[in-house]
Amino acid sequence: MKIVVTGSLGHISRPLTEELVQKGHSVVVISSNPERKNEIEALGATAAIGKMQDSDFLAKIFHGADIVYAMEAVGFESFFDTSIDFVEEIHRIAKSYKEAILKSGIKKVIHLSSIGAHTDKGNGILAFHYDAENILRELPEDVSIKFMRPVGFYYNLFGFVQTMKTQGAIVSNYGGDEREPWVSPLDIAKVIAEEIENPFEGRSFRYIASDEVSPNEVAKILGEAIGKPDLEWMVISDEELMKGMIASGMTPKAAKGYTEMNASRRGGVLYEDYNRNKPVLGRTKLKDFAKDFAKVYNS
Repeated sequence: MKIVVTGSLGHISRPLTEELVQKGHSVVVISSNPERKNEIEALGATAAIGKMQDSDFLAKIFHGADIVYAMEAVGFESFFDTSIDFVEEIHRIAKSYKEAILKSGIKKVIHLSSIGAHTDKGNGILAFHYDAENILRELPEDVSIKFMRPVGFYYNLFGFVQTMKTQGAIVSNYGGDEREPWVSPLDIAKVIAEEIENPFEGRSFRYIASDEVSPNEVAKILGEAIGKPDLEWMVISDEELMKGMIASGMTPKAAKGYTEMNASRRGGVLYEDYNRNKPVLGRTKLKDFAKDFAKVYNS
């Protein structure tokens, strides 16, 4: 099959591209960075350099493909840039995909969404995934879409390195012994590759997770990996967290969204739909990721 992969060579798109090429598919990788061209071609894929916001460019690349894997990507730096409204940017990209799909005649789409996309209330910053899904749901019914909903990425835990070093603890506005799901991008890529080759009809969604561990277990596993077995998970108030993020340079809108997202983890509110539609857990466990975390922490 001819498959278009968006997301350049990111945490998911690189292993996805590698697997699809190994399986004999013809893969086109879209990247906004011309410097990625040689790297993409070295994997055995074709590079298409352009922007996700350009629907005419996307339509040209989508034309003749069997399946498109679409993801909205805004850099983490956008949460610190007051000149960018990251929510509006996500909406803009989703609308660009919708227009390109219509123009190109594509009938099969895999969309990278997220945990929390089942609702636009009480999930903080994740509400934009609900919006993006619904923009794509406006497409004609003959366009089949699989919405992939991964849970929190392991690599988000790198965000705690600073407080681990300065305060000797993981610090957030939630914690405790209630287990929550985490996922490796490698397992996400595997599920997407699997869904590309599975029957494709109508609209469906699938949650993706690798492990289920509590915040206190996260602290224990990461602490042991970095040689600090007494590492604790410290819970602070919503107000303290938001003030701290704003002080670090995050925009008030992003800080508010992150705080509300984390607050929805307390009591499992964020995971209600996930728990109704639990997936089989992937192979990469937190203890596996902890080895990579230790390398970064100690570097």
